[in-house]
Amino acid sequence: MPDAPAKRQTDIGPPHYEKFLPPVIKNNYGQWRYHEILKPGVMVHVAHSGDELYTVRAAAPRLTSTVTIRQYADLADKYCDGYLRFTSRNNVEFLLTDQSKIEPLIEDLEAMGHPVGGIGNSLSNIVHTQGWVHCHSAATDASGIVKSVMDELVDHFKQRKLPGKLRIALACCLNMCGAVHCSDIAILGIHRRPPKIDHTNLPRICEIPTVVASCPTAAIRPVTVGGKKSVEVDEDLCMFCANCYTVCPALPLNDPLNDGVSIWVGGKVSNARHEPMFSKLAIPFLPNNPPRWPEVVDAVKNLVETWAANARKYERMGEWIERIGWPKFFELTGIEFTKQHIDDFRHAGLTFKRSAHLRY
Repeated sequence: MPDAPAKRQTDIGPPHYEKFLPPVIKNNYGQWRYHEILKPGVMVHVAHSGDELYTVRAAAPRLTSTVTIRQYADLADKYCDGYLRFTSRNNVEFLLTDQSKIEPLIEDLEAMGHPVGGIGNSLSNIVHTQGWVHCHSAATDASGIVKSVMDELVDHFKQRKLPGKLRIALACCLNMCGAVHCSDIAILGIHRRPPKIDHTNLPRICEIPTVVASCPTAAIRPVTVGGKKSVEVDEDLCMFCANCYTVCPALPLNDPLNDGVSIWVGGKVSNARHEPMFSKLAIPFLPNNPPRWPEVVDAVKNLVETWAANARKYERMGEWIERIGWPKFFELTGIEFTKQHIDDFRHAGLTFKRSAHLRY
């Protein structure tokens, strides 16, 4: 009989995660006794076998150069046999088995300008989207605002003095590529005007049926302008998603005067103490004011400091707001209540407080 054909290698699907586990994790998988935070940014996991795994978490930029990645790789080779990982919020974690290497690693990270922290009751790195550097539908920048906010709040990353975990996210438009729906504080770029229509170039460079079909709310319809086929946009139906601009460059959405930033609060993913929560509107509009966005930085700092001064131990932003009530939240933070805060979604009534038991 002929020999059986050799099993062919394919590149279909991702490689199995076990290939990338450090030996100490692979040997003790599912056999960990406990873990504890030793100091800001440093954690230890202890296995039933007695093995110990030390984690050193450092802040890392969301948009990372190859130079920085090579620096991380050099540190990983030097201190932890080449093993590191990135968290979902863009922190870089070095995984060590030798406790004596922790302090030298921290010194090297600090010298590179990467502070160590973000574990436990502290501010983690800000997860964010592409912003003006890459995204064609961005209403604001991402990296610029995140840098400005973290420069002001970095002590909350390096220390553990907050009541509980603090997660901040940024999405540069309403498509929400970031985790703004489930973060304690969310910075969300917003467009306030529909696309501008270039009636001269639109019939030359765009397929009108495709443009009409691209709109998820049926806000675009074909029309004739000056004897040429074009489209019009129903502003009441437009939700500023930029789908139309994606398929047709003659429908630009960016508007330097009317684009800006909104602030949302109270979201979380954790099931601890309370089920997961969606974030809700706190500040409807702040202007784009690069390069340091002072209005946004001041607003976020005010929210953090107000929560930190009034929340109970381990209480997340949304849990604190739910306990004191929204009227008290607006009073403590000094944020003006406007008509934009009134939810007019057709199913919003299910989320309204309908009890006479009001708390002040």
